Amino acid sequence: MPIEIRMPALSPTMTEGNLARWLKQEGDTVSAGDVIAEIETDKATMEIEAVEEGRLGKILIADGTEGVAVNTPIALLLEEGEDAAALAGVQSGATGGKAAPPAAEAPAPSAATPTAAMTTPAAAAAATPAVAQAGNGADRGGRIFASPLARRMAEQAGIDLGRLQGSGPHGRIIKVDIERAIREGMAAKAAPAVAPAPAAARSETPAARAPGPMPAALPPAAAYTEQPLSNMRKVIARRLTEAKQTIPHFYLSMDCELDALLKLRSELNARGGADYKLSVNDFVIKAAALALRKVPKANASFGGDRIYLYHDVDIGVAVAIPDGLVTPVIRQADQKGLATISNEMRDLSARARDPGGMKLKPEEYQGGSLSVSNLGMYGVRDFQAVINPPQASILAVGAGEQRPVIKEGAVASATVMTATLSIDHRVVDGALGAQLLQAFKGYIEDPLAMLL
Repeated sequence: MPIEIRMPALSPTMTEGNLARWLKQEGDTVSAGDVIAEIETDKATMEIEAVEEGRLGKILIADGTEGVAVNTPIALLLEEGEDAAALAGVQSGATGGKAAPPAAEAPAPSAATPTAAMTTPAAAAAATPAVAQAGNGADRGGRIFASPLARRMAEQAGIDLGRLQGSGPHGRIIKVDIERAIREGMAAKAAPAVAPAPAAARSETPAARAPGPMPAALPPAAAYTEQPLSNMRKVIARRLTEAKQTIPHFYLSMDCELDALLKLRSELNARGGADYKLSVNDFVIKAAALALRKVPKANASFGGDRIYLYHDVDIGVAVAIPDGLVTPVIRQADQKGLATISNEMRDLSARARDPGGMKLKPEEYQGGSLSVSNLGMYGVRDFQAVINPPQASILAVGAGEQRPVIKEGAVASATVMTATLSIDHRVVDGALGAQLLQAFKGYIEDPLAMLL
């Protein structure tokens, strides 16, 4: 029987995507690991790989089809020895309209109907064993060859990629290898302290629930132009609505004096031979990271019946792009120098805003301990940002402006910036949030402490 190829879930929050184009056509030979199609997700256009070999017998979802639900069959793969007669009776799902939504849980495949769905582990039955004594997913230099999706799945499940044997081309670790490792219990053995919450607990978090329909306004009576929502805008609308409805936000604000920071920034940028150009936002990122390291209980997220305390401090930074907003992440920002943060942020922002489409990889914009949203460059004095789940806090940074302050009993002038911290009250209480914001203010007003 033909093997089904299904719409994959390319991120933890993906429920549907657009099938941008097929890179293989009906009749083409397909090998495991071949890139066969491009999928537009809520954040980027990504390639999907085949996990079985055979011949592409029938394309069920045509190029350009929008809103294809995760786990929907998109093509049929003929195994060795099968011909077109095996496709008899197969109904095409490519009508150019909305794809049928998947069942709540995909049925288990039987021996009579093999399934190589990219979002299910069935294809692993035909793959080589995933666990090896030496783990040939790594070359002699210790570098591990794995697809981005496999790396993300392994990180979420707490699996050491070095212990896996890849079944993809040249021993590359792919999705089915991770699924097999999870079934064989490797996830349970690895890092139980940060193991994911049980299904009952995960279902309580906004990111885990199936999204409901968004309320729609009636068309206006006045003249208007209709603009369909992009995938990214749909996800932004859904996730931020869920965030405000399900996360008990509270807000703390502090004024931070910037004069010492601006002086240090000018001196560092004026150094001869400098290969960097520091911005105020680079200092903000570093200060936020050091504050989280100083107040580790705030470096956490809500997990239903538990709280996850992160070991690393990863700071997301909101970047405006034509279709909406993306939040690239500076990993282990507390351990990096200002020049490194500045150069990384410049590279991530440039690739996020690439005229040809966003070039960030999923692992570059997913996760993070806390996000920074800076609207100071637009002259915004202060604002309250919406938490980006599963994070538990977001720092809204306003413009630095000259304001009167009292120093030693006299009125003086200082450059002051207002920072507002939005916090998930399920994770962080008022006193702890105040400690975090106070630590941030301390680093901003004594910037030399960031260099120690």
